[in-house]
Amino acid sequence: MLGGMAALMRDISPARCLSFASEVLAETLWPTRCAVCDAPGELLCSACAARLPYIDACLACPRCGAPFGRVQCTECNHALLALSGRERMPLDQAASALVLDEAARRIVTTYKDRGERRLSAVMAEIMVRYVPPEWTADPARTALTFVPATAAAVRRRGFDHAEELARSLAAPLDLECAPVLTRPRSADQRSLGRAQRHANMAGRFAVLAGATLPERVIVVDDVCTTGATLYAAADALREQGARTLYALTFARA
Repeated sequence: MLGGMAALMRDISPARCLSFASEVLAETLWPTRCAVCDAPGELLCSACAARLPYIDACLACPRCGAPFGRVQCTECNHALLALSGRERMPLDQAASALVLDEAARRIVTTYKDRGERRLSAVMAEIMVRYVPPEWTADPARTALTFVPATAAAVRRRGFDHAEELARSLAAPLDLECAPVLTRPRSADQRSLGRAQRHANMAGRFAVLAGATLPERVIVVDDVCTTGATLYAAADALREQGARTLYALTFARA
C-alpha cells in the first residue's frame, strides 16, 4: 500500500503535492466546522441545512421576493416605495433563498467576516434553486454581476464577498460573471432606517468606464434588507441601457 501511495505521489506535480500537504495541515490544525452549529466535519452540516428558513416561492412576492407577499406584499407596495422616494421598483424581479434568521446570519457572517470563503459555493448551491427559468432563458443576452463592496470592506476582509458569490453562481447558471459597477462610497447602513438607507445609497453606483451591458442583467448580493443597495445598483445599470434587471440574494431580512 505504501509503495502504491509513493508511486501516486511521484505522478503528482510538486506544486500539487505542496497544496495537498497544506490542506491536510490546515484541516488538522483548524478542522472544518459547520457555520451554524460549529460541529466539525462540514461547512454546513446536513442537520442545519435541513432546518434553514428556506423561502417558499409559492408564498413569496412574485416581484420583490418578500417571503410572504404573494397576495399583498408589505415590502414593494406603493406606500413603502414612496417612503423610499420611488413610484415603482427599479428591478423587474427579485428573489432570495432564505429568511435572515440567526442561522442564515451565522452563515453570512462566517463567510464575510471570518474568512471562510469556501462558503460561497455552499451559498451559491442554495441560491441557484431560486432562479426562475426565464431569468436564464437567453444566456447570450444575459450576464451575471454583483453589488461591489466598498474599498474599505475589501481591504478589511481581503476579498469582495459579493463578487466571489456571483462567480460561484456563474457556472451552474451557465452565465458569464462580469464586474460592471464601481465601488460605492457610502456611510455604514446598519444604524439607518428605511428612508435613510435609500437616501444614503442614492447615486452611489456607476457603470465602469468601457463596460458593455447586455440587455438582461442579474445582480447578486448576500443580503437584502430594505432593497436600498440593490435599487441604487439597478438605477445605475438602467441608466446605462440594461432593459431587464433581476436581483438574487442569499437571504432576505
